[in-house]
Amino acid sequence: MVLALALLPIRPGQTAEFEAAFTAALPLLTGTQGYIRHELQRGVEEDHRYALLVWWNTVEDHTVGFRHSSEYELWRTQLLPFYFYDPFPTVEHFVDVLPPPGPPDGV
Repeated sequence: MVLALALLPIRPGQTAEFEAAFTAALPLLTGTQGYIRHELQRGVEEDHRYALLVWWNTVEDHTVGFRHSSEYELWRTQLLPFYFYDPFPTVEHFVDVLPPPGPPDGV
C-alpha cells in the first residue's frame, strides 16, 4: 500500500469554494482502480492550507492509472488548479516503515 500526500495551498478566501469543488469531484477519485481511501485535512495554523492523503494499492495506480485517465482530466478541470492553488500543489508517495501499533494490552 502507498500513501500519496498532496499539500494543497489554497488562495485565502477561497476555501469554501475549494471544498465544494473537491466534494463534487471526489467520485472521480474514489472510483479509480487501486484507490483505497482518502482524507482531506485543513491546516490549523493556516486554514487555507490542506493535506490530501490518498492510499493506493500501488504507486502506478496513482501515477499511471489515475493521472493518465479521463477522470483525472475532469478532476483537474473541476478543481481549477490555476484558480485555487497558489503555488501549485506538491505530491509525494510514502510507504510504511514500521507496522501500525496493535490494540492496547488486555483488549
